[in-house]
Amino acid sequence: MADFLGSQCDYCRLSITLGQRWAREKIYDPSFNSRDSSYRCYHAEPFEGQDRSCWERHEMQREMFRTAGQAA
Repeated sequence: MADFLGSQCDYCRLSITLGQRWAREKIYDPSFNSRDSSYRCYHAEPFEGQDRSCWERHEMQREMFRTAGQAA
């Protein structure tokens, strides 16, 4: 049985267990017009057989949306 960190990866939705490397992204919600923040957590290491971690995939996806928005 794995010990859970108490967090879930915001990319793959799997639990992040103790001992796994993870990345945290700080998010400010502009809809509330405040300085309150929340965090999103991602696996920082790729799973066996994968070439990229959840964090790297999230960053690539975000960059694609950013560049697609500039092209429009």
